[in-house]
Amino acid sequence: MAAKKDVVMYRGTGRRKSSVAQVILTPGQGGITVNGKPALEFFPYATLVQDMEQPLEATGTKSDFSIKITVKGGGFTGQAGAARLGIARALLEASKDYKPELRGHGLLTRDARVKERKKYGLYGARRAPQFSKR
Repeated sequence: MAAKKDVVMYRGTGRRKSSVAQVILTPGQGGITVNGKPALEFFPYATLVQDMEQPLEATGTKSDFSIKITVKGGGFTGQAGAARLGIARALLEASKDYKPELRGHGLLTRDARVKERKKYGLYGARRAPQFSKR
């Protein structure tokens, strides 16, 4: 049986709306795969991929790590936001020196906005029936 090499991996979990992304960073030549597909193939818009790559651009490590992401739940925007937070947290695990850059760009803050629930007697979360004085 061959001896197993020590593989360096950095993990990060990101959440946004109802999406959860598990990110694994490994030292490599770059490239992002999301659920087994290239990022540009998985996400329908290139702007979502650019948004997801912000932590890598802020720290200047775009070509230093190969990234594997598993996302579940939500839509494309939520999944890209969750992946962005997961990448930022994994980079922070790789080196604490990245913290000022990531914090400065607001990439370590979890976006807590979620859809507000509908209330009884209303048409939506806040939309009330039309008021009639008489």
